[in-house]
Amino acid sequence: MTLSGSFFKIGPARLFVHFAVLVIVIIWLIPTLGIFVSALRDKDQLVSSGWWTAFAGSSRTVAARLGQPDQQKQDGTVYVIAGNVLEGQQGRSIRAFGTRVQQPAAYKAGETADLGDGLSLTVNDDGSYRYTKTAAFGPDDGGRRVYISVATPPEFTLQNYKNVLTSEGIGQSFINSLTVTIPATIIPILIAAFAAYALSWMEFPGRALLIALVVGLIVVPLQMSLIPLLRLYNGIGSLLDAPSKTYPGIWFAHTAFGMPLAIYLLRAYIAGLPKEIIESARVDGASDFEIFTRIVLPLSFPALASFAIFQFLWVWNDLLVAMVFLGTDRDHLVLTGALNALLGSRGGNWEILTASAFVTIVVPLLVFFGLQRYLVRGLLAGSVKGG
Repeated sequence: MTLSGSFFKIGPARLFVHFAVLVIVIIWLIPTLGIFVSALRDKDQLVSSGWWTAFAGSSRTVAARLGQPDQQKQDGTVYVIAGNVLEGQQGRSIRAFGTRVQQPAAYKAGETADLGDGLSLTVNDDGSYRYTKTAAFGPDDGGRRVYISVATPPEFTLQNYKNVLTSEGIGQSFINSLTVTIPATIIPILIAAFAAYALSWMEFPGRALLIALVVGLIVVPLQMSLIPLLRLYNGIGSLLDAPSKTYPGIWFAHTAFGMPLAIYLLRAYIAGLPKEIIESARVDGASDFEIFTRIVLPLSFPALASFAIFQFLWVWNDLLVAMVFLGTDRDHLVLTGALNALLGSRGGNWEILTASAFVTIVVPLLVFFGLQRYLVRGLLAGSVKGG
């Protein structure tokens, strides 16, 4: 069967699904592409035009002044002031010009504008101009303001990222976020994996009650448990005479908030593993710890990766828990907190904001695309086989 033949045998429902997925992917990628392109653009071009015009150049209107009367020269019956309004600006060209702010592009480049009273002005696309008068220029004729529409070629730079990662303090916040996120992802996975195995394959009193409790804790809002957890954390800190704002504190906070979902997902997957494998290992004399580390853990990697994606993205994008347990001082401020502060202090600097935003999302993107093939396998296998 040829490729074209197999294509036309695809049903309309499947074609619709493929088309819908393609549309969703495009919609999801457009903002990311916009942030990436904007973060590489020159500041002036970013302000004057949208990111979709980045490869076609941009146009912006600026004001310039013509020469002074002492620069005039007589040319036949007229007096001329000549010069260049693009002095020192390489690679730019003029599309239009005007003498009034209400009509900054009243005349095309190269066109002669009649300004009245014997005055005329010609501005060429290379920036050279010829300002003429039928009589000698007086003091009131010098330094006349003109408005020019300047076309600039595409300009891309890494200076925005350099500014963000050095002078804006985002670099330190990036390290702080990694310091928080990596342990806060690994710790709940390790604990939840042991708990999930126990709830799946070990018989003990109250197991069903614990499973129901775990499911119930999933729906508890974070905001409801934040204050009791913080009071408990501060109480333990006071008894031990320990600092109140530490990384271990936020690690355990994120572990507590992520544990119910982790146990639920991992138990659903581990409970669906073939029973014969577990029983054969026990017959051979393997302990529960050996069964868990040598059999269950390797087979559960898709589920572990699924939860790792959820937990990493949630912790990386967190702001509330980080501000409560770490504070807002510069040495402990996470990336989301630094970006939030940047929005308040540099809200008009789009080049800084877009570069900061892309720095923020690049790590979650790498994690997601690196583990996404395990995401659906882990979730679907657990939902189908869960017992």
